[in-house]
Amino acid sequence: MNDFHTTVNGTDEPLRRSLGIDRRRFLGTCTAVAAGAIAAPVFGAGPAQATPAAPADEQAKGQLLVPADKRGIILYTVRDATGRDPLSTDLPSGFREVFKQLSRFGYRQVEFAGYGQHANAPGGASLESVEGARLLRGWLDEYGLRAQGNHGFIPGSWPLTTADLDTFKKHLEIANILGMDHMGTGGDPTSSSYKADWDVAADKWHALGEIARKAGIKLYTHNHDTAYDFLIDGGPLDAQGRPTRSSGIRKLEYFLSITDPKVIWLEMDIFWAHVAQYKFHTYTAHDGSTQENVFDPAGLVVRHNKRYPLFHAKDGVVNTTNGMGYDMVPFGTGVIDYTTFFSRVGHPNYHNPMVEQDNAPSSTNPAQSLEHARIGYGNLAALRRK
Repeated sequence: MNDFHTTVNGTDEPLRRSLGIDRRRFLGTCTAVAAGAIAAPVFGAGPAQATPAAPADEQAKGQLLVPADKRGIILYTVRDATGRDPLSTDLPSGFREVFKQLSRFGYRQVEFAGYGQHANAPGGASLESVEGARLLRGWLDEYGLRAQGNHGFIPGSWPLTTADLDTFKKHLEIANILGMDHMGTGGDPTSSSYKADWDVAADKWHALGEIARKAGIKLYTHNHDTAYDFLIDGGPLDAQGRPTRSSGIRKLEYFLSITDPKVIWLEMDIFWAHVAQYKFHTYTAHDGSTQENVFDPAGLVVRHNKRYPLFHAKDGVVNTTNGMGYDMVPFGTGVIDYTTFFSRVGHPNYHNPMVEQDNAPSSTNPAQSLEHARIGYGNLAALRRK
């Protein structure tokens, strides 16, 4: 797989401050989503219809925060739909029918979360191959969709084993066939809090990023909340000789500072970044003092704008009892201020927001994930600069 010429190629105060919501709304907005705003899903058999772009004068005024061709979804949100048996339901099943439905909603981009589907769907259970990628590309083209990334294979070995390297290159070839600009992972570079481990992770990602760049792909890593916790990099050593205190720099900020912006890219999960803002706002400095540093997700993107080509657009309502600060809800039905976030980061024709909702699939309502995808699209499309 060395040939890539195949290119069809904890308090509530810091959180409230950043969101711009008052104390009453912060404490009172918890778990309810207005059920009356949810209409029936469109699961008809008619042809896919493109959603008209906003008028040119509206775009020229900068009112549209997410252009029509940048509205995407990660397929993890609708994983139950791609994974269900088409022979046992009238609901969209498998990649092809799910693509058709997402296109009807108006989406123009998808981010993969692997290439598996139900065995009875067209193409079979696994499309993780050159042949499977060609099928997927044909269906994407058929319904006016573009693949913009994948949470796929990142080698676990370091130094890289031959088997891991070959598999990684196979995934780059698949990404090229699908037409992706980016390929990534759903995890952090390392789960460690120690500077030395992030240095090792940077070496590994530089090596992988160089391989991806030679294949014409930008390699990205994806954050959860712990990536924006504070790096442990100084102070007294523990019994194992490891540092115990922090300089105040966050782990992923350190990773940004020691990695080449031409080789390594990032996808910010905005929900988990706000969870980090809620959880990680004080640290113990090298001198033993307690310091406060409230995380500003949009501010970090502004400082490194071109390194964040992708976002996960995921929403939440306030919950101060679960340790995270939020419960996940359909995009646009929560309290995370996406109007302010997208207005601050700017560059709407560069960034690629992917609607995501981890808990969209339901064991009792098989139509729910696609319905929540529809709601998410409508709310993403409705975002306008104030």
